[in-house]
Amino acid sequence: MPDPIEVRKIPIASVTDASGLARLIDDGVLEADRVLAVIGKTEGNGGVNDYTRLLADRAFREVLVSRGTRSPAEVARVPLVWSGGTDGVLSPHATVFATVDPASAPRSDEPRLSVGIAMSEVIRPEDIGRPAMVETVAAGVREAMKAAGIDDPADVHYVQTKTPLLTLDTINDARRRGRDVVTEDTLKSMDVSNSTTALGIAVALGEIAMPSADRIHRDLSLYSSVASCSSGVELDRAQIVVVGNVRGIGGRYRAGHGVMNDALDADGIWTAIRSAGLDLPERPHPSDLGDRLVNVFIKCEADPRGEVRGRRNIMLDDSDVHWHRQIKACVGGVAASVTGDPAVFVSVAAVHQGPSGGGTVAAIADLG
Repeated sequence: MPDPIEVRKIPIASVTDASGLARLIDDGVLEADRVLAVIGKTEGNGGVNDYTRLLADRAFREVLVSRGTRSPAEVARVPLVWSGGTDGVLSPHATVFATVDPASAPRSDEPRLSVGIAMSEVIRPEDIGRPAMVETVAAGVREAMKAAGIDDPADVHYVQTKTPLLTLDTINDARRRGRDVVTEDTLKSMDVSNSTTALGIAVALGEIAMPSADRIHRDLSLYSSVASCSSGVELDRAQIVVVGNVRGIGGRYRAGHGVMNDALDADGIWTAIRSAGLDLPERPHPSDLGDRLVNVFIKCEADPRGEVRGRRNIMLDDSDVHWHRQIKACVGGVAASVTGDPAVFVSVAAVHQGPSGGGTVAAIADLG
């Protein structure tokens, strides 16, 4: 049986601020060597050249090294998944997952939070957007499920990944080896990396069969209901964090999930929160949550039809502000209106992650 989990959300006051993590460790809430993963939002542009992710990554790893006994090489294997861009009301923050001594955790036979992590094999630039990447990610998800003690895919409520995207350097590397890449548009490769990863998650969880190459990033009827995929320049393989529930593990926390069917679907967020075990009235209000909601994790996507609920919008035609930033700000506002807290995890590029034009929602609740 895996050890129970402690999970905390902390603010990030500046690009290189990891003081929240340091305080959790110094105050004895978490042990540095037990930190399994960090999932956070940084304040950059969310694009290929968003180096706020690298700055946050370095700051948090430095805290784990300085306050623990793990070597820098060991800490380098801890998944720190940074999603860039806090457009609109979104606020920079991080959610920290760590194991705790079972003797210090509340005992329960009810489903309680468990987390498993894995690092996939190297994903070559020529494999991004292709079946080889789907297979690599699926293998990594199965490994992370095993680490979490989860046998039944129905007990998985959230899979957060970070995968490589294409840069000019990696495109040239493929060319030198006589290989081609799925796209030479580096920003588009972010979307493609995310969508391919989502299909790998869906395959691992039995949500879909192995897709053919021509369905990747094209057949929008294929999706995972629990995938949340980000990509960046800071790694060459998939970092995988599987979050689910296990009976008997103990602890205070529970995970749940739902989907947003479109950018305005606040009910989808409430469904995920209820799925995490919180008893809410028929028409809930943020005040009903108290301090019991740790965080929600949402993927979003501009509807490829260029509309929401039958009303036309111009996100996909706007040459001034990329639709990534517009839809992130929109869904961030909807999410914050539900939770009452702008420090929510909202990430863009959600093809194959929930219904087209919508996205996946995961929630973690503190059941006390």
